[in-house]
Amino acid sequence: MSKQKILVTGANGQLGTVLSKALIERYGNDSVITSDLRDKANTPNIHEILDATDTAGLKRIISTHGITEVYHLAAVLSAKGEEDPIRTWEINLKSLLSVLSVAAEHKLNKVFFPSSIAVYGGNIKKWDTPQDAPLNPSTVYGISKAAGENWANYYFTKYGLDVRSLRYPGIIGHESRPGGGTTDYAVDIFHKAVQGQKFECYLHEDATLPMIYMDDAIRATIELMEAPKNCISIRTSYNLQAASFRPKDVAKAIRKFYPDFQIDYKPDFRQDIAASWPYSLDDSKAREDWKWHPQFHLKDIVEEMISELSKQYTKQGYKTCTTI
Repeated sequence: MSKQKILVTGANGQLGTVLSKALIERYGNDSVITSDLRDKANTPNIHEILDATDTAGLKRIISTHGITEVYHLAAVLSAKGEEDPIRTWEINLKSLLSVLSVAAEHKLNKVFFPSSIAVYGGNIKKWDTPQDAPLNPSTVYGISKAAGENWANYYFTKYGLDVRSLRYPGIIGHESRPGGGTTDYAVDIFHKAVQGQKFECYLHEDATLPMIYMDDAIRATIELMEAPKNCISIRTSYNLQAASFRPKDVAKAIRKFYPDFQIDYKPDFRQDIAASWPYSLDDSKAREDWKWHPQFHLKDIVEEMISELSKQYTKQGYKTCTTI
């Protein structure tokens, strides 16, 4: 059994649900403690109810379970965050500072902090956005992530806390539903297609964005965290690139399986957010430092999503279209 004791905050979210499962499979039930604002049903490991901004509660969990690493995933996402910017800032930054301060105090081995392409703004090179491009975010979510990157670097420099981070593209997966991000269309579109329904897209058909399949995102996270400390040269956050495409590219790929699939484009405020983000990222530092390499591209993502969602809906008793 591993001596690591891992705490995952925000474990009920889109990424947290799948990452927690992967960590449990890798390190064992006794090595992973999950936490969130709500309970988690049918989990084989210990799950704690925790508001990630509650420093006292966080200290209690870390002391009680002998935590050595924290994967801090609790946050309000981009589109949802624009509904209440001040609350988003308070939750995202207060929870991160709580984790960093407690981790430094208890001398934890590592902390993972997820950043995002939302740290970039409209003043960047859109294709192959450099690792060190200026950060000028257009959303409070992006502002909180940019600030978080600097806090991560500060805690590493000042206290020696081993904080590691990835700038995630939009994450596409079938295990859990997204929670209010600008890239959520790239998950919802598959649910509609599999059920034979028309999809209404809130982005322009040509809105190119970097995306990553959930399996790649989980693998990248674990590979980063398991890399030797002397291999980590970026202490803000690593660019992470997998696939870049437009909504109309996804629709075209879906029609290879569902020729009658229909999509309408009705851009809203999320289009303005997406327009400020990169088309693709230069992730050469991740490839150089810890040998990152994506395995899923658009064709693979479409096949996986349709196959897995068809199984899910059939199991639940829903009628689905013919699949691959």
